[in-house]
Amino acid sequence: MDLRAILMGLSFALMWSSAFTSARIIVQYAPPMASLSLRFLVSGLLGIAIAYAMGQRAKLTRDQWKATLIFGVCQNALYLGLFFVAMQTIEASLAAIIAATMPLIVALFGWVMGDRPKPLGMLGLVAGIIGVTVIMGARLSGTIDVMGLVLCAIGVTALAIATLSVRGASSGGNVLMIVGLQMLVGSAVLSVPATLLESWDIIWSWQLIVAFFYTTLVPGLLATLVWFLLVQRIGAIKAATFHFLNPFFGVTIAWALIGEELTHWDVIGVAIIATGILAVQLSKQGAKL
Repeated sequence: MDLRAILMGLSFALMWSSAFTSARIIVQYAPPMASLSLRFLVSGLLGIAIAYAMGQRAKLTRDQWKATLIFGVCQNALYLGLFFVAMQTIEASLAAIIAATMPLIVALFGWVMGDRPKPLGMLGLVAGIIGVTVIMGARLSGTIDVMGLVLCAIGVTALAIATLSVRGASSGGNVLMIVGLQMLVGSAVLSVPATLLESWDIIWSWQLIVAFFYTTLVPGLLATLVWFLLVQRIGAIKAATFHFLNPFFGVTIAWALIGEELTHWDVIGVAIIATGILAVQLSKQGAKL
């Protein structure tokens, strides 16, 4: 993995992890699915407009259209939709930690598909599990909303499926156009349950406005574009290991901006997870999904 890929992965993980804090703020003031649907609509239209100005067109292959639809439904509608709903009752830092288990699910799916991890990679995955367990164990000692955890578990599984589909969506160019299109897919899918299940009660505040526009432009548009380019560069399984950084960035950002708890168990867990990242990356050198 070259330096550019590492910097892309780190910037993606930082932007992606910050979304948990901004989402936590949003759902305290507005209905989650409606807010997310509107966010995707704005991000998608903006992404398509920029892509069109760059000369990109929505002329995709059949495989690209299929992968774009899967990504839009799995990541945007299911993963983020379920996480937004869950974060009405669980902390942003806990949501970030749950999301960090995604590489384990991706590796498991990859194993089923014939990509058997090397021994060092297996040790890295085990270290990742241990690190997440250390953090989760300390946090589960308090009162946790079980339904919120279940929604996050379903959502992170959907994200793993989306991750494995990105390669097909991003190959062949038109990356920014594809980013915009898959956001419109998420917006359309989420608009249905938002209309049927949610009341459109909004508490207007500057926190809501700032969080909404930040989430729309940075984790929503920029981070997704970086993610597509990263997967195209190094492959889905290697790129997915950067999600192990989500606990560190997610917990730290939530602690710094909205005052969520940061304990020594979080620090220990993150150190173990970082070791797991290194092991998985070394075991995957030269491999590309």
